Amino acid sequence: MNKQDFPAFAAYPELVYLDSAATAQKPRCVIEAVTRYYETENANPLRGLYGLSMKATEAYENAREAVRKFLHASSRKEIIFTRNATESLNLAAYSWGRENLCRSDDILIAVSEHHSNLVPWQILSQKTGARLRFLECDQSGTYTGEMLRNALTPQTKIFAAAQISNVFGALNPIAEFAEICHRNGTLIVCDGTQSVPHIPVDVQALQVDFLAFSGHKMYAPMGIGVLYGRRELLEAMPPFLSGGEMIETVQRESSTFAELPHKFEAGTVNVGGAVGLHAAIDYISGIGFDRIQQHESRLTALALSQMQEIPYVHIVGPADAAAHQGIITFTADGVHPHDIAAIFDADSIAIRAGHHCAQPLHRYLGVQSTARMSIGLYNDEQDIDRFISTLKTVRRRMGYAG
Repeated sequence: MNKQDFPAFAAYPELVYLDSAATAQKPRCVIEAVTRYYETENANPLRGLYGLSMKATEAYENAREAVRKFLHASSRKEIIFTRNATESLNLAAYSWGRENLCRSDDILIAVSEHHSNLVPWQILSQKTGARLRFLECDQSGTYTGEMLRNALTPQTKIFAAAQISNVFGALNPIAEFAEICHRNGTLIVCDGTQSVPHIPVDVQALQVDFLAFSGHKMYAPMGIGVLYGRRELLEAMPPFLSGGEMIETVQRESSTFAELPHKFEAGTVNVGGAVGLHAAIDYISGIGFDRIQQHESRLTALALSQMQEIPYVHIVGPADAAAHQGIITFTADGVHPHDIAAIFDADSIAIRAGHHCAQPLHRYLGVQSTARMSIGLYNDEQDIDRFISTLKTVRRRMGYAG
């Protein structure tokens, strides 16, 4: 865990980057892996019979195997490469949902979900007539198994929830949720975007039916994502996109489709992104989640304890630092979150402001927008000190006396 591993901080020595929940900076080893692929292995994979194409194919499938091991999936056929978590969730909603839902069914969504795990289900509801319902949390962002049991009905066919909220930073009991859902005959879709970079994720232990994440939030390039799906579900689902590579045979009037996972990976695939994701997995694994969690938890606790001492700052979500998983969302009396972010930017500190792609949650909480700081493995105590120092000035710099 060294800032020197990340070229961005050499390019911008004054930068304090506290927006890792939106996208993470990239370590040199990831950048070098992608560059090396394009310099020495670039070819269209899965199609060519010549040596360079075979190298590209090997690099791509090695990345898939790295993801399988990272998630503890039972088969590499359960690992589908996409552009990002948004595409992964759309794939699940479109390919599974349109085949399996009808007007008499329910879709249950956690109210705190990112739009990526809400809008695809909204559209599915409109197309199929299935009713869209919401599981509401308490004001600290907590969901319990009892809440879920009370919300499920015999008609609930699917439940969608993040493992870690991108607003609260709260860790949801996904394994418990999965057990409750399966007992009810309900599938569970998990957004792992905020969890996969920070905590160990075992899809078999969690017993989720689908799990999505984006590479760019876990120190990999933009443009690569993953959908994990249980093999028996993926086997029964029709393709999401169609065209080249995802076919077995094509005739004038009909086509047959390739086996998993290629059935869901139409067209020329993003080998460079997959290679970068493989390098990011190796980087994270080399550090180890024990060290990552200890480091990020310590910095989160340091920041939250000092934020709670500032009378005009209000934390959105749990009061306990251990419940935040490296994400702290907040407001400041009389200062719009956009102004908060602008003041931080003037001090070369990057934080997020807005609704964080969670507008229904903000309406539910009764706030229009919030500011958010989020921690990555490259942050340190000096970053937290500078963050707190600037936070103490935001009201004064907006013209308030205190």
